[in-house]
Amino acid sequence: MRYLTGVIYLIGVTFVILIASTLNLTLNQIVSVATFIGIVLGAIFFWRLRVAFAFFGVALMLFTNVLDVPHLIKYAHFDVILFLLGMMTIIGFLEEEGFFEYLLNLIFKVFSRSGKMLVSGLLILSAMFAALVDEVTSILFITALTLRITKRYDLDVLPLVIATVMATNVGSSYTVVGNPIGVLIAFEGKLTFLDFIRWATPVGLAVLGLTIMLVLLYWKPYIKTLDTRMKSESLNDESVNRFHHKNMLIPWMVFLATIGGLVIHHPLEEYLHLPTNSLLLAVPIIMAGVSLFLSREKAREIIEKRVEWWSLVFFIFFFTSVGTLAYTGVAKLMAEGVVSAAGGNPIYMATIVTWTAGILSAFMDNILAVATLISIVHGLEAYGFNVFPNWWGLLFGACYLGNLTMIGSTANIVAIGIIEKERKRYINFLDWIKPGLAIAVPELLLATFLLILQHFTF
Repeated sequence: MRYLTGVIYLIGVTFVILIASTLNLTLNQIVSVATFIGIVLGAIFFWRLRVAFAFFGVALMLFTNVLDVPHLIKYAHFDVILFLLGMMTIIGFLEEEGFFEYLLNLIFKVFSRSGKMLVSGLLILSAMFAALVDEVTSILFITALTLRITKRYDLDVLPLVIATVMATNVGSSYTVVGNPIGVLIAFEGKLTFLDFIRWATPVGLAVLGLTIMLVLLYWKPYIKTLDTRMKSESLNDESVNRFHHKNMLIPWMVFLATIGGLVIHHPLEEYLHLPTNSLLLAVPIIMAGVSLFLSREKAREIIEKRVEWWSLVFFIFFFTSVGTLAYTGVAKLMAEGVVSAAGGNPIYMATIVTWTAGILSAFMDNILAVATLISIVHGLEAYGFNVFPNWWGLLFGACYLGNLTMIGSTANIVAIGIIEKERKRYINFLDWIKPGLAIAVPELLLATFLLILQHFTF
């Protein structure tokens, strides 16, 4: 099987090279496209070795003079990397303090009265936690809670996990901190935290409402069984109360200071005459320093074990490979294709960008998809088009249609890994795509309608 996958990989890269050669691209453009596709296919077919493919790809572009060191540094998006590093450090501190488990268990009591209320509450919690911290942290704790609930009531864990993952991906679109793609879009589009609250959160809330209705409808028999079993016994684990008496004052202060700083970063930048988004980067770095100081002897452990270095390294090299598409002019050609397909109509362009981001996200992870399409959006901007709606189209497409498949986002992959490890519950492509088609497609249809309504009718 491994050799077959390798053969398919080589055929895919060779096919791309042959196609690129027939399009009258320059040698540098062909190398850029082939290397980029090589990294993407490597991430798809050899997920655990994706960093190795990214290393080889960037090295190849340096050897062939397709990329130089100054542009490597420019395209690596170290602003995004440092933002994620700071947030991961803060979240690592809060996890060490038991803050999220404490908060989840505290809120959970409100929703434990019926099957519908419990499922709806879990979906709301999933979305809110993703918006306030990030999708991965949210899904880690929500999945842990879901495992306990399904074990207590002897239910299949998969439906509830898929539902909460979908809500997590929806919630991750609410704020700039909810998802790495939000951070990337914010820095590339020069968008603020309040911009997300104004343009993304209302759409996301509407989509969450639709998601809850569709989940309750799609898994109606499952929820009815849950409701019946809940009425026969109450959920009263000692673990629910484990953190109730722990002093949470300091974690609360760190959490609220971080969120508060991100909320007011743009007005504060204007007041201090600072460049756009300079404090969006400074706030998590400052609070990461505070978190490490408070951690004292655990500070090194948080940096070494709580920060997802593997993903950060991959992002650096993948962002660089995407940047070379702009550097060699390939992104401009792709933008010309979008303009041609849309006939120059801004609504059609926004729709094409939104659904392209969604479809690519479903099959190549939403971070890879957005990083790729950002170059095209910049290409449209170079033609003089207003690309502001396109940034939100990227966000909605990647977050919502990322629910379509089991590899559509990082949260999906993390949740699958947890249930495979903890319950030995293995799933296939069809297990996920069936509810994905029923829920993710309507989510993006609604988001597209609201996007057009927001940006082209008022």
